[in-house]
Amino acid sequence: MLPMSSPFVEPVLGWYARSARDLPWRVPGVSPWAVLVSEIMLQQTPVSRVLPAYQAWLARWPTPASLAADPAGEAVRQWGRLGYPRRALRLHETATIVSERYGGELPSTRDELRTLPGIGAYTAAAVAVFAFGRKHAVLDTNVRRVLARLESGQEFPGAQPSVAEHRMAESLLPDDAAVAARWSVAVMELGALVCTAASPECADCPVASGCAWLSAGQPAAATRPVGQTYEGTDRQCRGRLLAVLRDSRDPVTQARLDAAWPDAVQRARALDGLVADGLVDPLPDGRFALPA
Repeated sequence: MLPMSSPFVEPVLGWYARSARDLPWRVPGVSPWAVLVSEIMLQQTPVSRVLPAYQAWLARWPTPASLAADPAGEAVRQWGRLGYPRRALRLHETATIVSERYGGELPSTRDELRTLPGIGAYTAAAVAVFAFGRKHAVLDTNVRRVLARLESGQEFPGAQPSVAEHRMAESLLPDDAAVAARWSVAVMELGALVCTAASPECADCPVASGCAWLSAGQPAAATRPVGQTYEGTDRQCRGRLLAVLRDSRDPVTQARLDAAWPDAVQRARALDGLVADGLVDPLPDGRFALPA
């Protein structure tokens, strides 16, 4: 277990000051709503794809109240091709709850944030830390990989964060909450830019001299993370069907959806899933539309 006064903190913070990317959700004074939007969009989606979507979203809906005033289908339409469009619905639901129960301001505690739709343990901690300066461990995939290599000498962490991981991450947090927040984002950035999954740049790492994994000769993990396939999947089919609906301001016919995907069985299954998820509304006349 790494000690409370970890020698890693200062070098990582120094590296971050020199090397951090200039991202809009890190600008001082950015609103909590903007931080939440960024965290939801960044789930399983690379920064390069999120940036234009994030900027367009906040230009249209700079506050929860502005999003809540529009139909949920507009959130799905604006989401575009980011993938996992249920995230757009959850953001709309959250905006409505925040507007009705919290006076249009996001709650500031991790526990309150976790009660909002689509906000799990990681996102609640991230928003509490990055938007409100709370002191919590923020364990995304990048942070977990960096700490697994530094502390335990493992190439990759387990599938899900363990109690021991949380305790270790909490033990590393600097005493000052503001510094702790900067440490959290610095470790995240280190994992994104240097201590990457496929090609870690150990020569550029500010804490390479203390890395247990590097000292052990970079032993390969017995099980490596497997990337998700997309081509030909139900997820791709769902995306094609949603694209037809997003591109039309009017409800669309079954025939237009049929033309979007050749496999009738898979198409029907995907459409049923979209309806069940609340992403598509079947209308009485047999047409389909984004949710009202």
